[in-house]
Amino acid sequence: IRFDAQGEIVDAYNILPGALTQLNCAGGVSPWGTWFSCEEHDLGVVWECDPTGAELPQRLLPLGNYAHEAAAVDPHTNIIYLTEDESDGRFYRFIPDQPNVGTRPDLSSGRLQALQVLIDEETLNAPAGRGPWPAVWQDIPNPNPVLVPELPIPLDTPTRLQVPETTAFRGGEGLWYHEGGLFFTTKGDNRVWHYDIATQLIDVVYDDNAFAEPMLTGVDNVVVTPGGDIVVAEDGGDLQVVAISPDGNLQPLVQVVGQDESEITGPAFSPDGKHLYFSSQRGTQGQPGMGGITYAVTGPFFNA
Repeated sequence: IRFDAQGEIVDAYNILPGALTQLNCAGGVSPWGTWFSCEEHDLGVVWECDPTGAELPQRLLPLGNYAHEAAAVDPHTNIIYLTEDESDGRFYRFIPDQPNVGTRPDLSSGRLQALQVLIDEETLNAPAGRGPWPAVWQDIPNPNPVLVPELPIPLDTPTRLQVPETTAFRGGEGLWYHEGGLFFTTKGDNRVWHYDIATQLIDVVYDDNAFAEPMLTGVDNVVVTPGGDIVVAEDGGDLQVVAISPDGNLQPLVQVVGQDESEITGPAFSPDGKHLYFSSQRGTQGQPGMGGITYAVTGPFFNA
């Protein structure tokens, strides 16, 4: 959906036909002006799409086959970071062989890696755990395993299980790059994480276990404002969009009512900060693939 500077709809069209793809999830924007659409199933891939509709979508097999959720790019390296929506999903990155920093990278070849946090699982998942903790990256030997869902035993080891020492995150969801770091959410433990690229340290910036009556639950899609506010959309909870300020304070921005079987998806701000866009995935219908509603809320939400 294309909007003008006043937030009015000027056009709408398809950039990734359903004949090519299925079960698309959060995705992400690239610094070179394309959109990554992520397929959320065992054999899921990432598609690179042209928002203008001029170029055909490209399937990016080197980024791996797994239940993709979201993608974000470090513009200083063109490394792509990715979340996986599994109860034991991994946090990945793809390093292009030809990054072409400053322009569009060649995504036809490169290395897929998964994060290993250098602490034990009990410490990582403890309700009071915050970090920061050191982490390293491990190469994934076979990013494109042969998997046949009908077989009781897979022909190959699923991507997330190939390097057992890598860290299992409890349902990776939204992901966003901001000022040298990645913010991402995990729905299984209602956490918001931050990974610092330069120091390779990871920490928890929000955990609903820290509150007797948490305002934010069902953490899902995420976007970060220029001022560093982490804006999280709820899948569940009370269907709010909630901002976490850099000092840790929480502020609800908007709430959808009467759509309890839905979830809020795709929060995005206009460049001038005057409009917040988001969708209610199932709207008032409550059925997958039906009744979706896209909203625009007028701000301003931040100074451009």
